[in-house]
Amino acid sequence: MREEATAFVPGHITGFFSAHPDDDPTKAGSRGAGLTLTDGVEVTVEPADGAESTIVLDGEEIDIEPVDTVLETLEATARVEAESALPLGSGFGVSGGMALGTALAANHVFERKLSWNELVTIAHGAEVQAGTGLGDVVAQAAGGVPIRLEPGGPQVNKLDAIPARARVEYVSFGELSTADVLSGETDRLSAAGKEALSRVVEEPTLLSLMYASRLFAREAELLTDQVARTIGDVTDAGGQASMAMLGETVFALGTGLSDAGYDPSVCATHPAGAMLK
Repeated sequence: MREEATAFVPGHITGFFSAHPDDDPTKAGSRGAGLTLTDGVEVTVEPADGAESTIVLDGEEIDIEPVDTVLETLEATARVEAESALPLGSGFGVSGGMALGTALAANHVFERKLSWNELVTIAHGAEVQAGTGLGDVVAQAAGGVPIRLEPGGPQVNKLDAIPARARVEYVSFGELSTADVLSGETDRLSAAGKEALSRVVEEPTLLSLMYASRLFAREAELLTDQVARTIGDVTDAGGQASMAMLGETVFALGTGLSDAGYDPSVCATHPAGAMLK
């Protein structure tokens, strides 16, 4: 057993998706595309002092079900301490990042000797079971601008990617409940997601991704008034913006939000996936 280990997991913005449930959470998930971000989650794991695990995010002890599930699966009692510039519940994959970072770091600390695919599968399944995400973990493991061609963990998921990098700006106005959206009627959402995926597979460019994402948000009826206004402001300023799934968050390429008069957070697409530091 080692004293501690730290992993970095890039943030992930989903531009569009279709939901694909399955009784096996490692086979359930989503198809879609999005951006991984240099703004992400740093997760440090160390053996717990007591008999119970604790989870801390930005100095505050919290409950995150996927992280608990990962620790239980790895039979690890640990203190998990995470730091992130990204807000929780706003469409950046923070819970998925914490689950994946915990899997990578706990595997190292407790010497479980599991493979990359096994750890990603554990984190993905934990997210699906909790209802907090369907595709973030697989995308965060890959990095770049991933296209998820099939649902599920890495054993069944097929990935492609848009071969590009970009400056990314974002503003977040609040949270949306992923679990509430996914527990409702998703037929309309999934139909829009499949159409968006076909568009991006046919033309795998950042501009195509942004266009497909905006169309998806509108057709899936996910746009809030604030998000719609902000996207409109960026469009009027000649930029490209869309909504992060699932959060009341707008992301833009280049200087789109700045040009529209907003004061956004700034990062870039991340060139690599999750990693131990």
